[in-house]
Amino acid sequence: MNTPPALSPAAAASLKKWHEMMGKLDLSELESIVAEDAVFRSPVANTPYPGKEVVCIVLRGAASVFKDFVYHRELFDSDNSVCLEFAARVGDKELKGIDLVKFNADGKIAAFEVMVRPLTGVMALGEAMKASVGPAIKAALEARATA
Repeated sequence: MNTPPALSPAAAASLKKWHEMMGKLDLSELESIVAEDAVFRSPVANTPYPGKEVVCIVLRGAASVFKDFVYHRELFDSDNSVCLEFAARVGDKELKGIDLVKFNADGKIAAFEVMVRPLTGVMALGEAMKASVGPAIKAALEARATA
């Protein structure tokens, strides 16, 4: 496997695993590539979601609500980061977006930020995610706060 120009070999391996999981829509091995202190930034929430457990809940939820999901291209940054452009559908709303993924020194996902357009797609995504994983996210955040 060739390492993309701005990714460490460990990050490139995690990115490859991410693509394999998304290609099969099977995120059963997600925890293996997410850092304990990872943070997720949502296109529909003002506050970032902290911690591996919450990040995994959100990413699995997104994979379950997206239909016809496909990545179109990758853009690499110089700090172990990648921008993944995608298209998908939520219900009858088509959307385009990007995943901004930063890997830590161990090659695990440290930060995952999603941006989506158009507004109708963002709204459909927010409603679908709320219905799909909203209670699980709330419970995980509450447990984290009391730990």
